[in-house]
Amino acid sequence: MKWDLSKLYQGFNDPNLTRDISSCKEGFAALRAGIDIQKMNADALAQLLKEWQKLTDLQIKTSNFVYLTLAVDSNNEAAKAMMDRIIELNIESEQFRSALSRAFGNCSNLDELVKANPILCEHAFLLKQLRDDATHVIDPALEPTVLKMQMTGGGSWEQLRDQLDSNLIIPFEQNGAVEQLPLSAIRALAYSPSAETRKRAYEAELAAYPRMEIPMAACLNGIKGEALTLIELRHFDTVLDTALHVSRMQPEVLNALLTAMRESLPMFRRYFRLKAKLLGHEGPLPFYDLFAPVGDSSLSYTLDEARETLVRTMGQFSEKMSKFIDNAFASRWIDTEPRAGKQGGAFCAGIHPLRMSYIMSNFDGSYSAVSTLAHELGHAYHDSCLADTSVLLSDYPMPLAETASIFNETLLMEKTLEQADRETKITLIEQQLSDAAQVIVDIMSRYLFETAVIEARKTHALSPKELCDIMKDAQLQTYGDGLDSEALHPYMWACKSHYYSTAIHFYNFPYAFGQLFALGLYQRYRQNPDAFLEEYDELLRRTETGDVTQVAASVGIDVSNPDFWRSSLKYLENKLEQLESL
Repeated sequence: MKWDLSKLYQGFNDPNLTRDISSCKEGFAALRAGIDIQKMNADALAQLLKEWQKLTDLQIKTSNFVYLTLAVDSNNEAAKAMMDRIIELNIESEQFRSALSRAFGNCSNLDELVKANPILCEHAFLLKQLRDDATHVIDPALEPTVLKMQMTGGGSWEQLRDQLDSNLIIPFEQNGAVEQLPLSAIRALAYSPSAETRKRAYEAELAAYPRMEIPMAACLNGIKGEALTLIELRHFDTVLDTALHVSRMQPEVLNALLTAMRESLPMFRRYFRLKAKLLGHEGPLPFYDLFAPVGDSSLSYTLDEARETLVRTMGQFSEKMSKFIDNAFASRWIDTEPRAGKQGGAFCAGIHPLRMSYIMSNFDGSYSAVSTLAHELGHAYHDSCLADTSVLLSDYPMPLAETASIFNETLLMEKTLEQADRETKITLIEQQLSDAAQVIVDIMSRYLFETAVIEARKTHALSPKELCDIMKDAQLQTYGDGLDSEALHPYMWACKSHYYSTAIHFYNFPYAFGQLFALGLYQRYRQNPDAFLEEYDELLRRTETGDVTQVAASVGIDVSNPDFWRSSLKYLENKLEQLESL
């Protein structure tokens, strides 16, 4: 299945596309020129927000048409040519937001203005955010140049990274013939039931990275070097501070989360050693068997079967959810098939103006692929809960963004286990622990890796060898004696796109937050299913009007207390005990 982007525009020759980009860019420039908060009354400010909403709708449509095209066709020349215009539009949008933030920073009567108009009341959280962000806005004399350099500097490195990844073609022998497979297809073979195939795919993957390690390292050095420059201009102390700021998370919350994660590492190492034993290894688990299926269950799905499974299973939780998922397939919101030029992995892009989301995955028929669809459809469902809110309030922070996605994964797993026989239970519980290990253990390794890279980048550009050495060290610190130290994945820095995000650095701990927060919510659901349904949708709606502490507190959860995170990890320890028993 390929997604239908004609819901946005008919193509790159569509006159509506070029018109919307131009009018959007000009509109942001005009709004910026007219900002004078000191002379604005409440009604004038409300009108400014209305204009901002209209322009943001256009920005979402135009930029996503380009981004989504390149996600599945990185060599599309028309999309690459249009990217420059999108960059210019985004620069204008950023300058408008910065100007508005500076203006609110000097506004002494913001609270009175908010109370005087219902539109301003609706956007109170956003307006106060803008006021608080004033201390982190770049000097207006420098900002236009800095933004342009950022879009064409870090942004270009990010694009190059995606092209390198999606165009890495690897020869691989299957069924007696050598095929030319994209990196995403080679990585998918890590889930093969054949031990020999998994090992050969791992070896082929590692052997291919040297072909692009130099430009890939240049991309990472460029992006992290830019991040270090920007924190000075934006008056942050560290790059991590910028990530916490964007995530709306306090340092004490991150510390509580990391504390519980570190404490859980011995439990996960116990799981890795158990998996190694089940797969016939005498020692620790080699990396190439990290995702190997365990058990004799032959779980596999066609895309139609995956759709039916998700619609039926999620319907046991909520009829609304079931109908939503069925419509996403019927309306071709989803692009599923791996192919040359398409990025690896999966993501969901909310298109608020159209009240829909686009989902990219690389479906291979495994249970994991079905779970990935459930994950991304969870993001889309979250977006749908905000469909009637202002588009200016639809950009919720990443830690909370993972709530609905992980909840969906957990729900799918638990409902599937209810009907499973012993062998299937072994397979599924092991799969659940494998996925959780990636979000806890591997995320911790990514956090350590990124911390070390940013610190080293202060003094020099890192070579591919240095990056590989730091990655291996991070994996040894976290996986410990659970993984074979002679069979790690030193190039994980090259294949994970998250390290190359210019918008969010430390694109890692929010996943662990989401995993464990969702598990905590799932346990509340099990205690009182009927009461939870209404609470759940309301929680998702609140994510646009509060920080993570406030949103969690609204359902009685203290995320600054390590005990909350420990209780979620206990759920996973219980799963390991079930697996050991089976």
